[in-house]
Amino acid sequence: MGGSQVNQALVRLYFEVRDGLRDPVAAWAKLTGNSQQYVRARGERRVPLDDGTAAELAAAAIVHTTARHGADRVAALATSPLARIVGGLGGAVLTEHPCAPEQVLGPRFAGPRAEDWARAAYVLLWGENNRLVRTADTPWVIAGRYKGQKVVAIGTHPTRLSDETLVVRPGTDGALAMAMGHVLLKEFFLDRTPFAGHAMERTDLPFLVRLQPRNGAYVPGGVLGRVSDRLTVYGGEAVEVLLPRFDDGPGVLRRGVPVVRDGDNLVTTVFDLLLAVYGVARPGLPGAWPAGYDDRAEPYTPGWQEACTGVPASRTLKIARELGVTAEKTGGRCVIVPGRLETPHADTAYRAMLALLVLTGCGSGWAQASGVGIPLVPYLCLHACGEDRSDVGALSWALAEGLFTHRTSRSVLLEAVRDGWPMAPPPRVLALPRPIYPLPPDVDLLIGPDDHCDLSPPDAELVAGAVARLTGSPAVTEPDGDRAAGRMRLLVDHAWMHEYGEALPTYRPPGLGVPLKPTQLVM
Repeated sequence: MGGSQVNQALVRLYFEVRDGLRDPVAAWAKLTGNSQQYVRARGERRVPLDDGTAAELAAAAIVHTTARHGADRVAALATSPLARIVGGLGGAVLTEHPCAPEQVLGPRFAGPRAEDWARAAYVLLWGENNRLVRTADTPWVIAGRYKGQKVVAIGTHPTRLSDETLVVRPGTDGALAMAMGHVLLKEFFLDRTPFAGHAMERTDLPFLVRLQPRNGAYVPGGVLGRVSDRLTVYGGEAVEVLLPRFDDGPGVLRRGVPVVRDGDNLVTTVFDLLLAVYGVARPGLPGAWPAGYDDRAEPYTPGWQEACTGVPASRTLKIARELGVTAEKTGGRCVIVPGRLETPHADTAYRAMLALLVLTGCGSGWAQASGVGIPLVPYLCLHACGEDRSDVGALSWALAEGLFTHRTSRSVLLEAVRDGWPMAPPPRVLALPRPIYPLPPDVDLLIGPDDHCDLSPPDAELVAGAVARLTGSPAVTEPDGDRAAGRMRLLVDHAWMHEYGEALPTYRPPGLGVPLKPTQLVM
């Protein structure tokens, strides 16, 4: 017997049926015809099972479910050992994290592999990481150090792996990222333009955006779908735009952007809006602007972030400049390794961090620890049966139209599924890296470490081999994402993003929030 543990009722029934049919897939098909016999026994005794049989059982369930119900009814959380197998078969790889990388970099973004870290010139280990555990990717970080790579850790605790550490207050990572973006825009886009070519070809910065009148000024509307022949339309007419501000309660920033006429519409570029959001001033534009890097009253300057994060403004300037210069000299060999940002607004912090890579031409440098090179789908639909009393509309900005006022997260989630947003259907086979509650209903096989699961996670290589034998096809390999497809987006153009004032990178301070934000469902 090996290290696998299986639901006693399930393994007894499986052996009875398999020994008669001598076909694991046919056996599982017959078992699922009356799955309640063993589903009712979840949470009761589990017994040891040899690893080969455990892998065969998991493979039979995956193959049958894929053939009978469709590959999308087989699901695995991205951090499960079986995620790569499920994704390779076309199943749903679910994420517990915000979908910011998919929003900004595209749904097929794969990111760098661990060995690419050793070739990076500059690495930001950003977010809380377990300082007592050496992960499988740690040797690659160490290997890069021998090649002159600089490693900067950003989090609540110092780390031995870094050359330099910025210790930030919990939940304020987004403020630091916004201040670094302020410096990059000022010194690498206005003072000089080393990344202009990249921005024109590989980002949405030159896209034209319609402005809509609101309260005597304007707010950003939808993207027109056309690209300007330059990043900015600065030099002619200018208007005042209203932008969200959350660092001092739900408020409004009043900044100016240059505009041009497009028929009856006023339009500007995403780049001009981005400069207004980050507070990078240019002569002749209306609104309230920071007086300089040391201005603490206007977001998002290095001086402003110091009060939020505790990181001195001088160190923020230094790290931002190092990132920009290194990306310029190496052709974009900079990497951000995100850690855990367990706050209700982590998706906004991730987008602020991603913006740094997009601006500096390092779009393939987002080393998401759980990335498997295939589209990630929010798993929150598994919890659609739960109800809560939270007011999702409370997360909106001051000038929101009230689309979610007095709405619960459950009602918004069910509406998203009904309208066809990219949510996984209820799975029949589900692999979990750790327990989640409430457990999803109507699952034929639940694979996970908890006693309430049917089967402990079997060896992924054994499962892949069993799937290959049962289907008669080559073993599943890790799919490659298309890194060159489409443009990276700094403006996520969706009604929900505008409702929450998060179409462009913004900072939300740590604090109370609701478990679900509709912005997490937009991909």
